[in-house]
Amino acid sequence: MVLSINSQGVTTIRLSRTYAIAAKTDPPAETQATVYIEDDRGARFVLSESTGKGVYISDNLNLSVTRKFRLHLNTRSGKEYVSDYSLIKITPAIDAVNWRVENSFLNLYVDTHDATGNTLYYRWETDEAWEIYPPYNPGIEYANNGVQPIVVRYPRICWGNQHSNAVQIAKTTGLTQDVVADYRLRQHPAGSERFFSRYSMLVQQHALSKVEYDYWELLRKNTESIGSLFDPQPSQVTGNVHCLSDPEEMVLGFIGAHSISEIRIFITRAELPAAVRVLNGYEACVPPDTMFISGPRAPRGNAAVLLKDAFATQQQLPIGPVYDANGGGLVGYTVKSRDCVDCRTRGSATKP
Repeated sequence: MVLSINSQGVTTIRLSRTYAIAAKTDPPAETQATVYIEDDRGARFVLSESTGKGVYISDNLNLSVTRKFRLHLNTRSGKEYVSDYSLIKITPAIDAVNWRVENSFLNLYVDTHDATGNTLYYRWETDEAWEIYPPYNPGIEYANNGVQPIVVRYPRICWGNQHSNAVQIAKTTGLTQDVVADYRLRQHPAGSERFFSRYSMLVQQHALSKVEYDYWELLRKNTESIGSLFDPQPSQVTGNVHCLSDPEEMVLGFIGAHSISEIRIFITRAELPAAVRVLNGYEACVPPDTMFISGPRAPRGNAAVLLKDAFATQQQLPIGPVYDANGGGLVGYTVKSRDCVDCRTRGSATKP
């Protein structure tokens, strides 16, 4: 658990078990738990498990800044966990999110400040989305042991998405004002396919307590600054969550309490400098290949067998018919890998 209680909105908590670093699967989700937020006077606000395994969501809350709050949960196996009580911090609004093309990279920056000087410690999360346009629109498909007119066409647009896993934090304790200027959130090559059509980034800002900032800073050092003999050695990261059933059990995660401010920006291809050559991500997919099933260029074998060998696994897809240039009829099909045809291999057909 490395999340927070949202004092003015919906709180989303993801519960999972620790697992081996070398594991290639996702961490095992903790499902069917009883999860709720409670204040220091005993009031409870229940989180319900969503369709995502191990994801628990609250109602839209408006928690009092005069009380302390913590997360309380009981697992299906009967273990009980709580976080430390935390005072709510009010997150100031984001002043602006800007972007600039610099040295062939498109950099995205955030500006913010707190006129009261009470925030001092900041964390940001980013959620990026971009449009994907595949180069082909097949009119045929392989089905029922043959090539026939397509029944359900592949989507003509998909959306890529990436939620940043980087630890993005800053503090202003050494400054005369509580101001963060030009903190770089993301960097991409200016010609990245993300900017081929329309790109969007949602930025969420969190005001942290000092102890929460220290937790994230230690986590950042452990994940980003280790790689040579001269880098800091890894430190044990735990947090403020404890097991009441077994005080000796080590629990990873930190639950703070604060409001969240957010802002979304959009970048279209037309806004980029004219000198930037933007890729579509499908450069290696053009032109299509040709598969011959008859004529002098076709391999030996029955046409039905050739089609089955080529398309049965659906890893290669037919795009359109190829006819003999001299009017001799159908001789084959243009083809390409599924990744070049079906944009769902690179994103989702559901608009974010």
